[in-house]
Amino acid sequence: MIHPSYVDLMQAVNSQVEEGDEPVISSRYSIVMATARRARQLIAGDDPLVRAKGSTKPLSIAVEELNRQEVRILTEEDKEEMRRQIAEELALEEAAAEDRKEEEEEDEA
Repeated sequence: MIHPSYVDLMQAVNSQVEEGDEPVISSRYSIVMATARRARQLIAGDDPLVRAKGSTKPLSIAVEELNRQEVRILTEEDKEEMRRQIAEELALEEAAAEDRKEEEEEDEA
């Protein structure tokens, strides 16, 4: 048997969802996909956010991170909000770079 169980993991992941809102995870498949993705990140070199009980296997660490709510599964709304924020930040950076370029050109003239 897997510890924590799928049900326990789903409850941990959905614990931040307010009553009446759509759960982040609603199936075992989603939990498997989320833990597999996090395990691949760990294999690729990301630092673990928890010490798994006696195991250094990436999948065990990923399960423990989800169970302790150290990593978050993003909803489509969360992803869209992040995309919007990144786009805003890029636009601000581009505007600042353009302003610096114009100031440098003025100083040279």
